[in-house]
Amino acid sequence: MDRFDTMLAFTRVVELSSFTKAAVSLNLPKATVSSQVLTLEKRLRVKLLHRTTRHVSVTADGAAYYERAIRLLNELDETEASISNATTTPKGRLRVDVPGSIGRRILIPALAAFFTRYPEIELEVGCTDRPVDLLHEGIDCVIRGGQVLDESLVARRLGDMPLVTCASPAYIEKHGMPASIAEMERHTLVHMFSSKTGKNFTFDFLMDGLNVPVLGRQQVAFNDLEACVSAAVAGLGIVQMPLFMATAEIAEGTLVRILPEVDIETVPLHILYLQNRHLSTKVRAFVEWVAELMASGGYMVPRIPSVAPRAPGMREERDLP
Repeated sequence: MDRFDTMLAFTRVVELSSFTKAAVSLNLPKATVSSQVLTLEKRLRVKLLHRTTRHVSVTADGAAYYERAIRLLNELDETEASISNATTTPKGRLRVDVPGSIGRRILIPALAAFFTRYPEIELEVGCTDRPVDLLHEGIDCVIRGGQVLDESLVARRLGDMPLVTCASPAYIEKHGMPASIAEMERHTLVHMFSSKTGKNFTFDFLMDGLNVPVLGRQQVAFNDLEACVSAAVAGLGIVQMPLFMATAEIAEGTLVRILPEVDIETVPLHILYLQNRHLSTKVRAFVEWVAELMASGGYMVPRIPSVAPRAPGMREERDLP
């Protein structure tokens, strides 16, 4: 049994605090991972893990060994990658998580081209807006909008997504077209609320160097942006969303842009992955492909510099659900 295989199995069990999760992340049977760790303990003649039926924890010797083992594994990955990246064909299972709207409207329609380029990658895509723990859930990378707060992750900026404000023709016929930001306050807004905090996101406009939040009248709110768009199309109120989500609806006439002459600060979009592991060829391939897709598809715009000062009550940087 290869020493590096046993070392990798042990470090993954420590990181995930579970033989089952480690086995899933390594794409191995649980019995194999357990056998590898036992082999390592026998060779070292020390107990590395405390095991119970419900919990796995690292011993003092195990913690010391883990720190050295993870450095060795990272160095090995970097050495091999520097030599083989140019010739190695990306392959294996790749687990990613993306916002539902980006998955359905951008990523999935383009996946046929991805598999033509990388036929040996098996892709598992989660389309969620919830916070995810890459390490403990065994996810290779995620796409998220807004400010990056987790310093344990490497963030590659894909670009900045423009936002638009829209309503249905039926809503405008019944309630009138807002002619100014001030008039927006008396209109019914279809709000998106945060799954993390439960608070509504404001509608944000730029005016005279200030980011002006608008709350308006609330009748309905959702924690899913696609639901907000559907509600706006149904005439329930005004919605603010990424431009890519409104392009088809505007072309079809089911949504009409409101205050198109007023700027809205863009939302930065990132692809994120763990920083304590070397970027594998399959993750690198996906990251590069997504960056190319976003750039070539016209989904991004040049960065609008953050404005200062901000209007009272405005949060530091808005998130894309």
